Amino acid sequence: ASEGRAPGIWICRLGWRHSTPMSPGEKLDPLPDIFILQPPVFHPVVPYVTTIFGGLRAGKMVMLQGMVPEDAHRFQVDFQCGCSLHPRPDIAIHFNPRFHTTKPHVICNTLQHGHWQAEARWPHLTLQRGASFLILFLFGNEEMKVSVNGQHFLHYHYRLPLSRVDTLGIFGNILVEAIGFLNINPFAEGGIEYPIGYKVPCSCALPRGLWPGQVIVLRALVLSEPKDFTLSLSDEAAHVPVTLRASFADRTLAWISPWGCKKLISAPFIFYPQRFFEVLLLCQEGGLKLALNGQGLGAISLHQQALEQLRELRISGSVQLYCVHY
Repeated sequence: ASEGRAPGIWICRLGWRHSTPMSPGEKLDPLPDIFILQPPVFHPVVPYVTTIFGGLRAGKMVMLQGMVPEDAHRFQVDFQCGCSLHPRPDIAIHFNPRFHTTKPHVICNTLQHGHWQAEARWPHLTLQRGASFLILFLFGNEEMKVSVNGQHFLHYHYRLPLSRVDTLGIFGNILVEAIGFLNINPFAEGGIEYPIGYKVPCSCALPRGLWPGQVIVLRALVLSEPKDFTLSLSDEAAHVPVTLRASFADRTLAWISPWGCKKLISAPFIFYPQRFFEVLLLCQEGGLKLALNGQGLGAISLHQQALEQLRELRISGSVQLYCVHY
């Protein structure tokens, strides 16, 4: 890769006045395995076991949407070190809500060499029989955090290396509607944010504008009946030099110029109802590079002075936001 270039990101130097298309024999740079988004799973039959693409690492997130049956006794979500039946694999993280006791609670534990370790117990279970839920598992450097319906619930320190986990298992009394997998920022290592959900439209202040090396990360879920999705950057005078828009009617992704000119982005349209996606904008000298689900989609030309004068990031459209990081 050339100097100053982020590994795994293809640059076509796309600008409003000129562009350099790919030659017939040119290939995209290989993408890092850690940034390949795993397709979501809808309505799996429980018990359900699946491979986690690339395994677990700090910054990765797993989202679980579903419903607890009225007569549920318990269910469990296991992050396993393998998927064998005999011998039973080690379970790095065992998340086990129990409803059949007088005081419903959650047990977390670790299974190593066929033996359970000391249980960790959390009372005041916010999951309820007959109710739907959204559980988010966020994996940090030393512990896993869990939120239930947007509220932090517990954290569990690792007892086995997170790098050993490569399998997700779901068992027991649970109706699963969707499982989503989200990865980390490939451009730079940063803090691990705890997504709690954002209302749309969403505006975020950029008090110092954008500078080379700065990254905007957006992670979201497309709604069931989407119309469009727009990400825009504006300055103090409310001028909007940068607009990225996905239109579900004609299934196009495009840059919209300040004067309304549309420049289509040549890429597969990956915005599907009830599916997660990730948008990254990397600021560099002379413009912004775009990556969608880890695939480099070129760059928009913009003077450094214009980048420094940007003051607001705005997101609107048919999406549910889970992370806005910049």
